[in-house]
Amino acid sequence: SHEKICRYIARESELVVVSVGYRLAPEHKYPAAYEDCLNATIHFMKNIEHYGVDPARIIICGDSAGGNLAAAVSQTLAGRSDLPRLRAQILIYPGLQALDFNLPSYQQNRGVPLLFRERAAFFALQYLNGDALRMQEVLEGSHIPPDMRLKYRKWVSPD
Repeated sequence: SHEKICRYIARESELVVVSVGYRLAPEHKYPAAYEDCLNATIHFMKNIEHYGVDPARIIICGDSAGGNLAAAVSQTLAGRSDLPRLRAQILIYPGLQALDFNLPSYQQNRGVPLLFRERAAFFALQYLNGDALRMQEVLEGSHIPPDMRLKYRKWVSPD
């Protein structure tokens, strides 16, 4: 689905683009997609000389669920001394949190096609092995225990 844009980015930026075809939910539950992306990235980075890529110019990018995966892979690789350091990560409308679907951005964009608020919650449940029957709890925010909500309020809050 992203081949044309990847080719465009590679051509216009004169960079090497590696696009990972990871396994998708709901057939392949978490952490399948993450493991696919991590394994592909590690393989690429360990064999970088084969691809003729400058190890100081590696950037990870992803959009939507791929943005989530790019962030997770970047965090996993950040402490690895056996691999080249990532130069940057580019996250395009990433799905980064499933704690609160009532934050201002979800409220503001709740009716904007393509990814309505309810659809975002549904896909988050699919990705995280959740039961779609619990979607109302997720939309209301009652799927998170109060103590956990307080713990993460510094990072995930309307403020």
